[in-house]
This record gives sequence, structure tokens and C-alpha cells, in this order.
Amino acid sequence: MGDLNERKNVLLICTDHWSGKYLGRAGNQTILTPTLDQLVDSGVHFTNCYSECPICIPARRSLMTGMSPRIHGDRTQSVYMKMPDVKTLAQTFRDNGYQAYAVGKLHVYPQRNRIGFDDVILMEEGRCQYGVMDDYQIWLGEQGYAGQEFLHGMPNNGYETRPWHLPEETHPTSWATRQMIKLIKRRDTTRPGFFYLSYAFPHPPLVPLQSYLDMYRDEPIEDPVEDDWNDTDIFPMKALTTKTKKHGRRQKNAAIRAFYAQCTHIDHQIRLLIGTLREEGLLDNTVIAFTADHGDMLFNHNMVAKRTFYEYAAKIPFIVSGKPVQDKRGVRDERLVGISDVMPTLLDICDIEIPASVDGISAFSDSKREMLYGEVNENDTASRMVHDGRFKLIYYPVGNYLQLFDLQNDPDERHNIAEQSTYTEVRDKLMGFLIDNLYKGDEKWVVDGKLVGLPDKTYKDSTSYALGGQRGGHWPQPTFIK
Repeated sequence: MGDLNERKNVLLICTDHWSGKYLGRAGNQTILTPTLDQLVDSGVHFTNCYSECPICIPARRSLMTGMSPRIHGDRTQSVYMKMPDVKTLAQTFRDNGYQAYAVGKLHVYPQRNRIGFDDVILMEEGRCQYGVMDDYQIWLGEQGYAGQEFLHGMPNNGYETRPWHLPEETHPTSWATRQMIKLIKRRDTTRPGFFYLSYAFPHPPLVPLQSYLDMYRDEPIEDPVEDDWNDTDIFPMKALTTKTKKHGRRQKNAAIRAFYAQCTHIDHQIRLLIGTLREEGLLDNTVIAFTADHGDMLFNHNMVAKRTFYEYAAKIPFIVSGKPVQDKRGVRDERLVGISDVMPTLLDICDIEIPASVDGISAFSDSKREMLYGEVNENDTASRMVHDGRFKLIYYPVGNYLQLFDLQNDPDERHNIAEQSTYTEVRDKLMGFLIDNLYKGDEKWVVDGKLVGLPDKTYKDSTSYALGGQRGGHWPQPTFIK
């Protein structure tokens, strides 16, 4: 493994709700991501990376364990499920002589579980119901803003927006960056470092700094993607839970501008991290990786949020950059990659043995996936995905509803070609892979070797998803009644 002082450092940056399509280098003509675009130019951009379960907790379990949902056990957002008893990404680095520090959102239970890190400066978006006041809330109180982080009134799962209501330095994105800068400066200089920065944004609430909102004030907003298959009379029950008929054009435009503003704020903050690495003499020996737990539909196909396998929700960015990987400078790698592949990829780059518990594949190895399997939820709200690198199959058991997209010719999934005879062979191949991978009760969707699914149902919108996650005043600390 070489001398500890000569080994590569790693800075892994994870964001929340950032689609792989929300990058300038990914072809988005509106969003401003100059820093990430430069990292793409100086590294390798994995353009077909997906979250195998595009929900926060399962995706982050895959990121930190290198395990697919099938192996780590969560495909439903199990908030009280403990991490599996395996070597995490952080623990594996530490076992190999590294120091390992994290800042931001871990989304594990118990919340103060360090999951292998030496220390975690925690920001959990005000989830006091799980018994912890996080470090960001404590810091706000010390600055005289105790419990004020949510007085902007915006929902944590909604698409209403207004500018951030406190001074710029109190914004969670700015705070998290400063904490990571401090940790890098306070590192043990005799050992290599694994540094993990997990931003809570651009996930709603949509509360960008006014200065970043102003960048998009006069910018025309592109029309969200429309399609020829999204008919509410026939579309499956599960997808209807993310549909949005209640947002007018004005509100959609405001939300998209605010969302992009939060992305650009993060992009600019990454420059401070790069500057810190340079000034600390670490830049030439640090691998910089950028990814997300999942994306956000952001009104495309008339949907919001995640929990679906359409490109805007399931595709995530994965950039690996820096001088240690300069031999891949400017590479656009189109291989299929899952979020469970991030851990083995980073370990591989650092010449560290990958734990046997990992079923992800290093994207820096010669091994490549022929198929990627995705799964969200169980029973009536379930959906499944099979991806072969060009064609994507999405299956909803309720109503036995099948979709097939040719992403080479239809990258925005405007046309469902599942019933077109030209694609019968492709569809049957992907369906066969789907059937072979069903488990834990999903097998009942198959009778005599054919998918039959579950009886169709009528979806009823019983409550507001956004209001269901609304935060209130957090001083004194809220009393949660279960």
C-alpha cells in the first residue's frame, strides 16, 4: 500500500436530490455548474450512473456499504433500521491507515452512529423526533438563532419557495462547507484522509440565498419534459403519488429557479474546498468525487421528487477527478454504474482491498455490468427497473403496467415502446432478467413464468405530501407524539 504520506487522499461530496441531468456538461443549458464542469473536464464523468433505490436512506446505505438494496435490506426508507454489520466505506479506509471524517447528512439510525468515521459533524435537517439535536442546530443556538432554521416556513418536501431568511453564513450549505474546511485543516498530517461532505441541498426546502436566486432572475426556464404516455386514467397508482397537478406555471418556474440556485451555491462552495486542499498542499494527491443519493423529477413528466425510475429521479452524477486520476482526464465513460459501485471504485483507486460484503463493482476496473436492477417499495406501491445501458424497463405490479424506453434515441423518455413489435426481443430479455431477480414476496407477481402483477387500483390523494413533512419553530425543541 506504500508509505502513508504518499497515499491518495479522498474527498467524497454527496448531494441530495441532484439529478445527473442537472449539470452543464450533461447538456443542461440553464443551470450554472462551472466548478463541476471543470471537474468533469479534469477527470472522468460516468454518464450512466443510477441510484438502485432512489430514496434517501436506502441509497445512502448503498453508498456507504457498497451493497445493493437486496443485500443491505432496505428498499422502502426504513428510518429505524440499523446499518448492516459490515465494513463501511469509512471503516475500510480507517482499517487501512486513513483518518475518516464526515460533515452533514448521514441519515442513519441511531443518528449519532458514526458508521466507521472517526468523527461526524452532523446536520440531519431538524429530525428531532429521532432523539438528537444535531451539530448545526447547536451551532445556530450558539450564534443566537436557536430554533430558527425553519422559520422561512417552506416545506421540506414541497416546491414552494422564498429566499433564505437568516444571514448568509447560517445557510446549511455554507455552514457545512466551513465545517469540512476546518476538519481538513485540523487533519493528522502523518496519515492520509478520507473526507465525506454530505450536503442536505438542493433537496427542498427551496430557500436559496438571494444572491444565487438573482443569478436566475432573468433566465428563461426550459419547459419541463412532456410525453405521450402519462395519462392519469391508465397510469399506475404508484406514479400518481408523485404527480403534480396543483402547481401553476409561475410556481413551477419559481421552484426551478430556486432549485438551480441551490445547486449553484453548492457548486461555488466546492471551489472553497478545492482552494483549501491547494493551500494545504493536498490538491495534487487528492481524489475528488461528486455524486448524489438520487435526483428530482422537478416537474418533468408532470412529477416531482424521487421514488421513480425515470431519468430525472434515478440518474445521478458521478464524477471522479483530480491529479491522481489524470490519466482519465476528460473521459466520458458510458458504462452502467450503480450507487453501490462508488465504494469499491474509491477503494480501488486507493489500492485498498474491497470487503467481501460489497456486491458493487469498481468503475475503474475492467468488469462492467450488463444489467442494472433497481427496486423501490413493496406490494401496492412497488416499482422495479432493469437497465441494459441503452434500454430501460420500468415495471409497476399494480395493473401489471410495463414501460420500455430507448434512451439512445429518446433520452428524456417521451415514448413508451413496450408494445411496439420492433422491440419485442429487447423487452422479453429485460423482462426475463426482472423475473429472475424478484424476491421477498415479489415472486407472486409471476404465474406460469409470466408477469401478471397485482390487481389494478384507483389512487386517492388523501393528504398533502409537502405538508406532511412541514417543520415548525424549533425552540424549545419540538415534542413529538408518536
